[in-house]
Amino acid sequence: MTTPETVDSDREVLRGSPGTVAHPGQRPADPEAGRILLIDDDVEFGELLGEYLQSVGYQTEAVHRGDAGVERALDGGWLAVVLDVMMPGMDGFEVLKAIRASSDVPVLMLTGRGDETDVVVGLEVGADDYLPKTSSMRQLLARLRAVMRRSGGAVRDGGGFEADLVVGELRVCPSTRRCLLGDEMLDLTPVEFEVLAALARARGRVRSRDALLAEIRDREYEVFDRSVDMHISALRRKLGDDAKNPRFIRTYRSAGYMLIDPERE
Repeated sequence: MTTPETVDSDREVLRGSPGTVAHPGQRPADPEAGRILLIDDDVEFGELLGEYLQSVGYQTEAVHRGDAGVERALDGGWLAVVLDVMMPGMDGFEVLKAIRASSDVPVLMLTGRGDETDVVVGLEVGADDYLPKTSSMRQLLARLRAVMRRSGGAVRDGGGFEADLVVGELRVCPSTRRCLLGDEMLDLTPVEFEVLAALARARGRVRSRDALLAEIRDREYEVFDRSVDMHISALRRKLGDDAKNPRFIRTYRSAGYMLIDPERE
C-alpha cells in the first residue's frame, strides 16, 4: 500500500536520524506510559506514526497483518488501537468485528479513500472514531486523545463523579460507564454510550445532531452528520426500540433527537 501523504509540517516532525524524532519538546516513551497498538500493513506509515506517538510519551507496537492484530488487541492492556481499513486478507472491518466480539478497547480507524461509506460501515461495526490518512499527525493525536478520554471515567469539573442518569427504566451510569435497561446490562460502544448519556442529560428536550457531536467529541471534527444517525440506529436496536413507535428515542425531522422522559409524557 502506498504511504499516504501527511501535511508538510508533520513530515518535518518525523524527519531525523534513525530512531530519533525531531519534535519540539520531545521526550522518550515512558516505560510506564500507556500503550497504543497500530494495525496497518503499511510498514513505513506505521513507523512514522509510531515515532510520532513515542515522541509525545506513548509506547507503541505495530502489527502488519489483520489476524495478528486481532490476537495482539485481545491480549489487553492497550489505551487504544489505530486500525487501517484497507489491508490484504483480513481487512480492517473484519479485524474490528473480531475485536468487538471480546473487547471494548477504543478503536480509531484510518482510511486512505475518504469514502463516507467506509465511515458509516466502520461506525456501525463499532469504531469509536474515523479519520482519513491524509490528516495530519497532530489531528490524529487529538482524535486519539479524545477517544481515550471518552473511554475513561466520567469525572466532572470539581473532581466529583457525575450522578447516575435515570430515565424511566433506563439507568446511565457515567462514573462506571455502564448502562442498564431494567436489570439488563446493555453492551454499548464508547461512542454509543456518550450519545445516550448526552440524550439522558437532556431528557425530554430535543438535541440537534450538531449539539450531540459537540458534546461527545470534545474537539474539532469533520462533520459526518449521518454518523450520529448510525449511532442512534445502533442504540435503538440495543434498546429494542421502534423508530415509528418509540419508547426511548424520538426523532424530530430536521431538528434532532430526544430521549423520551415518561414523567413528561
